[in-house]
Formats: sequence, structure tokens, C-alpha cells
Amino acid sequence: MSETVAKAPVAGAETGPELARARDGDDAAFTRLVEPLRRELHAHCYRMLGSAYDADDALQDALLRAWRGLGRFEGRASLRSWLYTVATRTCLDVVAHRRKRALPVDLGPSSTQPVVGDTPLVDVAWLGPYCDAGLAEGRADPKARYEQREAVELAFVAALQHLPGNQRAALLLFEVLGFSVAEIASTMNTSTASVNSALQRARRIVAEKIPPASQQRTLRRLGDTRLREIVTGFSAALERGDADALVTLLTEDVTWSMPPLPHWYHGVDTVTDFAIRIPMTSCGSWRHLPTTANGQPGVGCYLWDDAVREHRAWSINVLTLRDDRIREITAFIGEEHFPPFGLPVSLP
Repeated sequence: MSETVAKAPVAGAETGPELARARDGDDAAFTRLVEPLRRELHAHCYRMLGSAYDADDALQDALLRAWRGLGRFEGRASLRSWLYTVATRTCLDVVAHRRKRALPVDLGPSSTQPVVGDTPLVDVAWLGPYCDAGLAEGRADPKARYEQREAVELAFVAALQHLPGNQRAALLLFEVLGFSVAEIASTMNTSTASVNSALQRARRIVAEKIPPASQQRTLRRLGDTRLREIVTGFSAALERGDADALVTLLTEDVTWSMPPLPHWYHGVDTVTDFAIRIPMTSCGSWRHLPTTANGQPGVGCYLWDDAVREHRAWSINVLTLRDDRIREITAFIGEEHFPPFGLPVSLP
């Protein structure tokens, strides 16, 4: 990932009067203090937890803890750093009591034949998509090393879920947010030696699981025109049932997974067979709306429902690209994923 990051506002000297009012019990002043940081804090909670909904709950809990503990904030570090400390500790509490989140590719080998009637696996905590709208607006700590959208890319967040909570937190605080090892040790109530050890292990595991080129680099090389062609072509191929057009957009080693369905497909022939036999012929009429998710191109997919005579929200498909082809299709099935993206739950 890159060495630069879109900057977000840092609470500094200008927060002094507001901070004093907040300490005196003015909750509106506290809200004004944290509002410029809310978006990036939410993204941090998502990276830690792998679910936008868990991130909602964790951020709410963290801000409540911060409000109640504001008297303990001594101002030796920035308010932003202190809030990240509170949010990280809140997320570590969640991680300690919940299963790590997964994708179908984490559960077993790919299926060689299309699975008709595949049913959701409900005893798995699934990784969820993330709405990145507005994520890179404003300014963040100049020490931060990764671009905001790079740090929510699907491969990176999925790799993080393979780390124990302490390694996950250490990596994010150091590599994404620019905390020093000493600051991380203080945040996590541990030694600098433990932090360095956690960082070494976390880097090795993550490096094994993410591609060398981030999606942001790929998208910049492609340009907006070609990217729109890929997204439009993918949507049109599914709507028309045009397998040949779909194949031209895929890499030879493409994968297609659909959490919470456990089966997934690998290789252009198997993926094409799946597409022909299930979404293109067995499901009915499709409509699509373009979006972005996890800093990557995405498509909101709507499936015709005879009972209500309209297309209903079905899945948020996150497309991972290599060069100018689709390398991964991750279809997050569920109407509940649509509102955070500002997408309607139905189309004519």
C-alpha cells in the first residue's frame, strides 16, 4: 500500500474552548469535537471488526466511554489520538468475545460444479462490505502511511481477520494511523517489545494474503473511462444473460463468492458455468446500480420478485480487479447491506 494518506482534521489548539465546555458537561460541545473524526473512527472500527454494523455499535460505545471519561483526558496527546485509543480498546473487548469474520474462501476449497439451492451458513460470522463514501474527505494525521481507501480494501480487511486482536490493533495503529510503538504500547497496556513482536507477526501474515498492488493503484492506472466500461459491461452481461461478454471481463483465475452462502467458485470455466446455470438462467430478471465499496468498484444487484412485482435488493457485489479484468467477485447477499450505500431496496 502507498506511503501517503488523505488527511482528516486533527483536533488541536482550536478545540480548547470546546473541550472545556465538554468537560463541564456540554454534550453538544463534545459532539462538535468528535464529529470531524467520526468517519475515520468508524472506518477504524470496521477494520478491527470486519462488519459495518459491529463498527456502528463499537463506535457508539467508544464515544460513550470517551464522554464519560473525558475528565481523564489530560491533553498530552491530541484528542484524535486519545479517541483512537478508546476506540481501539473498545474493539479489542469486542474481538475477545466474538468469532473472527470470514469469507467463503476461508472455509474450504472451491466447488467444481454449480451448487443449486445453496443455503446460507448461519453459524459463521461473515465479513461484510463497507461504504467508503466520504472516507477520504478532510485531513488525517500526517504520519499515517496508507490511503484511507486502501486501508478498507477487501483483501486487507479480510487478511486482518486472520490476526489475533492485539496484532490487528498494533498493525492498524502503526501502519495505518502512524502511532509510535511507545504510543501503541500505552494504548494496549503492554510493552514496546510486545508491540514490536506483534507487528512482525502481523506483517508476515498480512503480506501472505494481500496482492502486491493495491486496488487504488490498479484503479489509477485504469482510469475512470475503462473502469466504467468494466462495471457497465459486467452488469449488462448479467442482465442480458450474455456469458461471452462476461468472460471477456474475467481473469483466468477469477473467483466468485457469495457470503453467507458457503460455496465459492474458482477459474474462468467454473465461474462461467456457475453464471450460466444460476444467475443468468435460474434466478430471473436482474437490474443493477453502480456503487463503490471497500475502496473498489461495486454493483448493487436487484432480483425480480413476482410477489411484489418489482426488483428487490439482492447483493452488493464488490469487484476486485487485476489490470483491466475482474479477478474476484464478492457478492454480499442481503437487503440489509443496501441502506448504508444510499441505494434503494427496490427498483421497478
